[in-house]
Amino acid sequence: MAHLLVVEDDPQLRGALVRALRDKGHAVATAPSGMAGLDAAVTDRPDLVVLDLGLPDVDGAQVLRMLRAISDVPVIVATARDDEPEMVTVLEAGADDYIIKPFGAAQLDARVKAVLRRLGMTETEDPLLVGDLRIDPASREVALSDATIDLTPREFDLLAYLARRAGQVVSRRELLAEVWQQPLGGADKTVDVHLSWLRRKLGETAQSPRYLHTVRTVGVKLAAPDTPHAPDAPDTP
Repeated sequence: MAHLLVVEDDPQLRGALVRALRDKGHAVATAPSGMAGLDAAVTDRPDLVVLDLGLPDVDGAQVLRMLRAISDVPVIVATARDDEPEMVTVLEAGADDYIIKPFGAAQLDARVKAVLRRLGMTETEDPLLVGDLRIDPASREVALSDATIDLTPREFDLLAYLARRAGQVVSRRELLAEVWQQPLGGADKTVDVHLSWLRRKLGETAQSPRYLHTVRTVGVKLAAPDTPHAPDAPDTP
């Protein structure tokens, strides 16, 4: 799974790219402007940046030059400017590839993988094991006691995020920021609904949890059934 940063000012396109790339198995953060993208690239250190050129504050080509002065993170330029001199300019400025809008998710995913492969940055994440629960990030498959569980992309992302932090209590705010990409907060109900769906598919309930344990006023924890739980951390519906 690659950690991507999408720098795109169009909220509709940004949301569509996030959904499509996450469905392909990537973790995705976003920025709506050039300077915000530059800051996120330095702070979050993504594996690759998808950079729009037509940004509201600073032209994407200038953002690329500034980024190249401080980082060698791979960059794919995404642009509607179907102009050969422009492409030559951004490639000479340090872009690793470019893609012309409009484009499909499969094409962008293929380019992301090709750039990372060319730079020797691809790696396969081992399956995550929590008790009899097996989550495979590479194939995006989940099995419980060898029985396959059919999850939606968002359910898988939620379960995988919790599995990477098995035994730890994760707050709803963190889940909204990391899984739903809502760093400024959102509706806790969204998390609760998806947890309810996950419990149903795992064959448990909030009243009788086996893997998913809600810790009142704190968050949720994924743990194997034989893991002891503190008595002052009761489960809630």
